Amino acid sequence: MNVIGELRAAGCAFAEREAELLEDAAASGPDLEALVRRRCAGEPLEHLLGWVEFRGRRLIVGPGVFVPRRRTELLSELADGSGVLVELCCGAGPIVATAAAAKTYAADIDRTAAEYAARNAPEATVLVGDLFRPLPGVLRGTVDVIAANAPYVPTAAIRTMPPEARDNEPHRALDGGPDGLTLHRRIAMDAPLWLRPGGRVLIETGRQQATYTVAALRAVGLDTHIEIDDERQATVAVGVKPS
Repeated sequence: MNVIGELRAAGCAFAEREAELLEDAAASGPDLEALVRRRCAGEPLEHLLGWVEFRGRRLIVGPGVFVPRRRTELLSELADGSGVLVELCCGAGPIVATAAAAKTYAADIDRTAAEYAARNAPEATVLVGDLFRPLPGVLRGTVDVIAANAPYVPTAAIRTMPPEARDNEPHRALDGGPDGLTLHRRIAMDAPLWLRPGGRVLIETGRQQATYTVAALRAVGLDTHIEIDDERQATVAVGVKPS
């Protein structure tokens, strides 16, 4: 079987590297031909491997959970620090799994996502529920960093996404509402209640949406700025609670 040729014919841009990874995965049990067939049909490579590399770590992923992208490494790097870290819309838990913090919490409305996060960050307290709702009340006013890669794809734009993501990742993990900012506004609204003075809320956003995400943070009294990493095509809106 010409694995590279099959992958290249299916449109895989990095066919040589993907062939190597699939061959390694097949060495531990799965049938290589079946893996290649599934990949050529559009199944995400990370779901087939069972992991994704993120900040030098292999995070466990699979069907039913959003696959962390390299651009979200900026969000994790910005979240590094001591104290209390909360990751909202955590998915597989890439932030609590890789950012340095003394105490970590993660929350997702989807139970499957929370199960992946608990496997990737066993030291974190992982909760199931809508945004801040499942967090213990004792955290109010004490959180150092709130980090969120909340869905920010406008509803109508989901149909234009690559089929690999559109057809294989949870719709709820992609859909950010009519303008992509529904959850950003909700996070901004409640963030000041949970942050300590000087605490930060970090929200991954789109480059064209960043000014609107920042406006939502500024509207609740936070000092704001935008962090951009052109190499990783990453944009993060930052809000800081005044001391």
